[in-house]
Amino acid sequence: MKLSAELRAFAARLGHEFSRPELLSRAVTHGSISGPMRDDNQRLEFLGDRVLGLVMAEALLEADRNATEGQIAPRFNALVRRETCAEVAREIEIGAVLRLGRSEMKSGGRRKEALLADAMEAVIAAVYLDAGFEAAKRVVRGLWGDRVNRVEEDARDPKTALQEWAQARGEPPPAYAETGREGPDHAPVFTIEVRLASGASENATAGSKRQAEQAAAAALLKRVSE
Repeated sequence: MKLSAELRAFAARLGHEFSRPELLSRAVTHGSISGPMRDDNQRLEFLGDRVLGLVMAEALLEADRNATEGQIAPRFNALVRRETCAEVAREIEIGAVLRLGRSEMKSGGRRKEALLADAMEAVIAAVYLDAGFEAAKRVVRGLWGDRVNRVEEDARDPKTALQEWAQARGEPPPAYAETGREGPDHAPVFTIEVRLASGASENATAGSKRQAEQAAAAALLKRVSE
């Protein structure tokens, strides 16, 4: 199988030359376009998630040989979470080579965080199956770059931190509510309010509910901690 010019350029951005190009082709094929004669990337996504996890776990242990499991766990979660995978996917322009069905194309699938993150994991699996763990490790470490060294800044989940703050003071968990939604269906913008039992609240707006919740929690945690 020969790769298209677009996929060859993508493989170059990835930093891996495929001996089995069909693996890369499958990795960028979404379920909305798959059929009896074409496999999608779901199984590769499942495998890639595990390969990424092993690479990141190893990298974190190497980076800080004195860290406890409790210190490493939030760093690990920050490195492998959907938002980080989607961020890396955007950097290497996976969206431009995704193969999507018509419905996903119309709904802006090339920009959807979940699709980008899934495709990133599938591509990692494709490299692993094509050339083994060391090749996958090299690609992942190259793409994630210095995120391993600066992950401490991103490791603390604002929602978790705010909930822990409330529980430490005998308060119930914070309540989140969607207070607004704008934009087209393929690119919605959500406004989320987070409120504590004391009445303190903050709002935040983002392109996904999760991001808006995290931003609102971070803003409220900053205010009540001052």
